[in-house]
Amino acid sequence: MDIHRIFNRARIDDRLANELIGLSRGIIADGAVSQQEAEFLQKWLTANATVTNNPVIQNLLQRIGAMLSDGVLDADESAELLDTLSRFTGGHFELGEITKSNTLPLDHPAPNIEFVNRSFCFTGTFAFGTRADCIAAIEGLGATTNNLTKKTDYLVIGVYATDSWAHSSYGRKIEKAVEMRQAGVPIAIVGEEHWLSQLQQ
Repeated sequence: MDIHRIFNRARIDDRLANELIGLSRGIIADGAVSQQEAEFLQKWLTANATVTNNPVIQNLLQRIGAMLSDGVLDADESAELLDTLSRFTGGHFELGEITKSNTLPLDHPAPNIEFVNRSFCFTGTFAFGTRADCIAAIEGLGATTNNLTKKTDYLVIGVYATDSWAHSSYGRKIEKAVEMRQAGVPIAIVGEEHWLSQLQQ
């Protein structure tokens, strides 16, 4: 595949991801997901799944496909889809609050985090402090930090989105970590709140 086709595919992936974030925010704005909204979202995802390799979009398509496999979105599934879309878009935020990060890729259940001789990568904006503060905290417990590679044990996502991300609620590191996990790389994806709870133990 030549560089132009790769670049065009990346642009398509980005455009679709941004459009999906907007659609999802519109669907959850009233605090509920109806049967018609779920069906529309499934149609949109299905129509666009063939032109994107974005792992976050593929993951969302699998989830909504399972919910609508019987043709009915029951009350429990509606609540689950509302939660899924809220996590995908960064959830609800108050007027003037910074946009929150996507929590859909986080490991469920959240794993126990080990620090000694473990490698961490950080992305996003942290309520805990600066990136340097985060690094100092784990290094004090015997861990290291580096770029995201197959040797990374944990990707930690800050609670807030950052301006440098490709999309409003997630960025390239999160996409790459999801792809790595799907390929069998044993990387854990955790949120700041869980990381902090483990850090304080």
